[in-house]
Formats: sequence, structure tokens, C-alpha cells
Amino acid sequence: MRKIEKQMIDAVKAKTTWHGSNTSVSMHVDARGFLIPNIFLHGNHIASVENDVVRVNEYTLKHWPTLTTKSRLRALGVNVTTKAGVTYLNGKAI
Repeated sequence: MRKIEKQMIDAVKAKTTWHGSNTSVSMHVDARGFLIPNIFLHGNHIASVENDVVRVNEYTLKHWPTLTTKSRLRALGVNVTTKAGVTYLNGKAI
């Protein structure tokens, strides 16, 4: 795991705002008043974490399935792969 990904995960776990290079974590307060970490890559929302469940922004992943996007998501524990040019999220093509 890269240093920046470790820092990203630490910010998500601590529910703190963080920015490093091309990756950032910001907090959103939902309707119930809970802090929800949102992860951004180059300003594009790639995922949110709620109750230790990672919710991937499939639109962003579908349109920018870069190595960096997939690496950040994998660091969060997401099963994302590419085979024959097709991106798979949890075994399902997107």
C-alpha cells in the first residue's frame, strides 16, 4: 500500500478532512447528523464510507477507470479489477 493510501485510510477512520497530492478526504454530515467520509481523486468523487461500508461512485469508476482510481479503491477494500479492457466491481462489469 502506498503512503498516500495509508494517509487516506487514516483520515477515513478518524473522520477527518485530509488532502495529499491528488487525493482528498472530506466530511459530509448526512440527514441523521452522522459524519460520512467522501474520497476524491483529482477532485472527482470516487467513494464514500458509511458504517465501514465503502460505496463506490460507479459513474466515476466507469468513466475514469485509471490505475490510480482502482488503487485508491482497492486500498479501501473494494474488489475492482480490469480484464480485457472491461472494469469489474465486485465481479460485475460496469
